Amino acid sequence: MTASNKPTDLSVLDSWTEGAFSAATSGDRAARLRDWLAKSPSHEQVQEVYREMASRDKGAAKVLKERLDELKRAREQDSLVSEWATKGEQLLTAARMNIADAMAWQRDAAKAGAPLSREPLATLKTRLAEVVRRVEDLQHQVMVQREAAVLLAQRIEVLSTKPLAEAQQAESALVADVQAWDGQAQRLTQDPAWPSVDMKFPAQLDASRAQLQAVWEGFTAALGQAQQALVQADAALPPVPVWADEIRLARGQAPAAAEAPAAAPAKPKMDAAQRQALREQATQAVLQVLEAVEKEVAEGHGKASAGAAAALRQVLKEHGRHLDTALDARVHQALTAAGELEGWQRWRADQLRQELVAKAEALLGPDKAPTLGGRKMQEALRQLREAWKQTDQGGLPNHALWKKFDAACNEAYKTVQAWLDQLKQETAAQKSLRHQLIDEVKAWTAAHAEDSDWRAQVRAIHQFSERWRGAGHLSEKAYAELQPQWKAAIHGAALRLEAAQKESTQRRHAMIDEAKALGEAPTLRIDAVKALQQRWQAETQAVPLDRKTEQKLWEVFRKPIDEAFQRKGSARTSAQETLSARDQAVLEAAKALEAANASGDAQRIRQAMAALDAAHRGQAEAAAAVAAEPAAPAQAQPAADAVVPAEASDSTGEAPAAAPPAAPKAPRPVVAVRGDDRPGQKKTEPAMAGKGPRREGRPGERTGRDDRGAGRRDERAWGRDERREGRGPRLADTAFRAQREAREHAEQALRKLAAQAHGETLVRVLAAWKDRQAEALPSAQELGKAVPAATRQAWGQALSQPAQASAAEALLRLEMAAEVPTPAEHLADRRALQLQLLTRRNAAGPAETWGQDVAQVLASGHDEGSARRLQNALKNLLRR
Repeated sequence: MTASNKPTDLSVLDSWTEGAFSAATSGDRAARLRDWLAKSPSHEQVQEVYREMASRDKGAAKVLKERLDELKRAREQDSLVSEWATKGEQLLTAARMNIADAMAWQRDAAKAGAPLSREPLATLKTRLAEVVRRVEDLQHQVMVQREAAVLLAQRIEVLSTKPLAEAQQAESALVADVQAWDGQAQRLTQDPAWPSVDMKFPAQLDASRAQLQAVWEGFTAALGQAQQALVQADAALPPVPVWADEIRLARGQAPAAAEAPAAAPAKPKMDAAQRQALREQATQAVLQVLEAVEKEVAEGHGKASAGAAAALRQVLKEHGRHLDTALDARVHQALTAAGELEGWQRWRADQLRQELVAKAEALLGPDKAPTLGGRKMQEALRQLREAWKQTDQGGLPNHALWKKFDAACNEAYKTVQAWLDQLKQETAAQKSLRHQLIDEVKAWTAAHAEDSDWRAQVRAIHQFSERWRGAGHLSEKAYAELQPQWKAAIHGAALRLEAAQKESTQRRHAMIDEAKALGEAPTLRIDAVKALQQRWQAETQAVPLDRKTEQKLWEVFRKPIDEAFQRKGSARTSAQETLSARDQAVLEAAKALEAANASGDAQRIRQAMAALDAAHRGQAEAAAAVAAEPAAPAQAQPAADAVVPAEASDSTGEAPAAAPPAAPKAPRPVVAVRGDDRPGQKKTEPAMAGKGPRREGRPGERTGRDDRGAGRRDERAWGRDERREGRGPRLADTAFRAQREAREHAEQALRKLAAQAHGETLVRVLAAWKDRQAEALPSAQELGKAVPAATRQAWGQALSQPAQASAAEALLRLEMAAEVPTPAEHLADRRALQLQLLTRRNAAGPAETWGQDVAQVLASGHDEGSARRLQNALKNLLRR
């Protein structure tokens, strides 16, 4: 455009866009442009307006840019649709469609971005999928027809071993089956998609048809010949042996086996083991020569490969018939390669050299960086040079390739040289570090020549050894040079320690002998044992030994002492067993209780527990009766002295013990008073002499204090005697443990039986509610003390009446009384009921009225949810 006609063109564009160029703001221009684009202008118009608007208002021009991008994408999509539609039509109209191409069409189209959901691509995709499905179906039917042909042929062959009458009866069915098979095969070949089937399937179907036809023709010919032989006596016999024998019998002739002359003895057939042995022998003989031929061919040795090939041909003549298919193919391939190599020796050698040159150049990357480490690079170069030498032995040398190969190897060897230099530096540093460690050990040995802290020396020597092991890698030569020096230094450092350990071991062996002597003594001296153990501990703390050696010595040391203590314990146990005859009754009662526990009968368990208690009490009474007779005269005098005052005795000097025993005093009532209620501070009785409070600053009455303490000691002693008298003499250890374990097992069994009875009671209550039978309720004794007789009677009355309305509130009260959770759907009702109960001040709570609540629930109708809630509540309530 020129400057003269630009305003005119702008006015035209403004008229197209309905005033977008003359609008005052960018928002108005964008809105007018959107309205204009809604009328679907041509692509050229949009492009021209965008070109002008982009220079004036880029914000408004974005609307046009988006439309242009959409139009561009639409054109691209149209071109893709046209392109892939053409390809799809070509696949469909082709005389033979390849399934792989049809399946790749959809994948490639999606990868290229073609809209497969648009027409005509969607229809083409469906048509191609249908064709592929039909072709695959045809191929599957071909395989089915092949199997059917094999089965028909087998049926025909089996009939040749059956009697002639059975074959004649089955002929009609076989004719129908063969015709049906042929018809199905013909329909497959006439299918429109048959040309697209894989090439191997038509050949397989034709082979199956030919095989079946041959078997069927042979069968029908033999059957016709047999029928003719039956009618005509001079007709030829059929080739089927079974039918021929049957016809001979019908003619009155002898079977063929009787007429046939004795045949020449056949060669003995080899069994499977012999054939396998021949095959393994042939395989081993051929493989030895074959590997040599393959090796010569791979290395390019033409002259050597010719001799190896001749040897392989000779071996093949002898053992060729015993080889398997895979090995036979491998042999022929090797012979072919050896024949080709005989005329191409130099070419093959150069080919191998080119491969070696490529491998040598590949050791360094494009930027000359090594692709392998130092050691691996060294090994790779060594292998490449050895391979070059072997190649030169079978062919003429090639100096040009050698120079190229040698240059590549020398360039790669620079990496090896750098690695070797670094390795030398590291080895020198490691040798210097180990020399320093050896000198440090020698200096430490000289500094601690008079030290007797053996534990510190053990730690120091161990640290030196750890530092030597962690000092780094050394070559075998350097290690062999430094190891003797290190052993000499560390042995010198540990020389004094080893001597001290040897002396300590001797001292410990002496203590072991002492322990054996103490253990073998008739009387075990505990003080001597303790002193010996203390000496052993002091020795172990002073001189440490190797842990294994120290543990072994300790076990040898403690063995005689442990055996002595064990003998002492056994003697004590045997003495106790001899003295435990009076505990036999308790042992027998404990055994009876264990047997009752095993029976699972609660009544029997309680009776056995009572018998055990009776045995315990009988033992105490017997002991008390034995102790009362000799102790009565001795105990009467102190008691009389303590009770009767001295002035009460008469002048004749008669002993007060003759007086009748005083009656026990009645317990004094406890009177509540204010203030201190100690014996000396009560207001209701005078203070006892010597029992008053001590004054500060003066020595107290020691006599009264001592008397008070003695009185308490006497009271404690009296209480112990009182308790011991109630329990009886102390039981032996065996009897005590037996009766304690029996009681524990009995209590556990009773708890288990109680839980089982509780569960059975609950089940019976729920069953009575479900059947509404009051007589099925458990008895008051079975329900337990938590349910009085009146409450059980109320439950029975509720069950004897017809079912009433639901007792939802009673169930909620039961759950609150039992403190069990409420189902989620009833939580709101429970919260509301709790709020109502808070307002009822004088009303009884759920824990007090749960018996009446159970009666309300039993009076209502039975359902599974309510039964489950009632069971959860009663499970806790009946146990209280």
